[in-house]
Amino acid sequence: MAQSYEFLLARAEEAATEAANARLDNVRDRALRSEAAWREMAAREQRVQKDREDRNTQRKLELERLAEAELPEG
Repeated sequence: MAQSYEFLLARAEEAATEAANARLDNVRDRALRSEAAWREMAAREQRVQKDREDRNTQRKLELERLAEAELPEG
């Protein structure tokens, strides 16, 4: 199951908070890498959702065109 954009963004925010509060450099660096990864996954999820919406819109338009083409003239 794909993770939702909101979930992924929330994990990125948590990692950013962890980085901001980290006292050790290696902990801060790990949290920053984690934040970057979560943000990339969130951006990818947004692109996937937009592509899916675009495909659905195209399918709907194509079906409408086909339906209009099949209408009897009268």
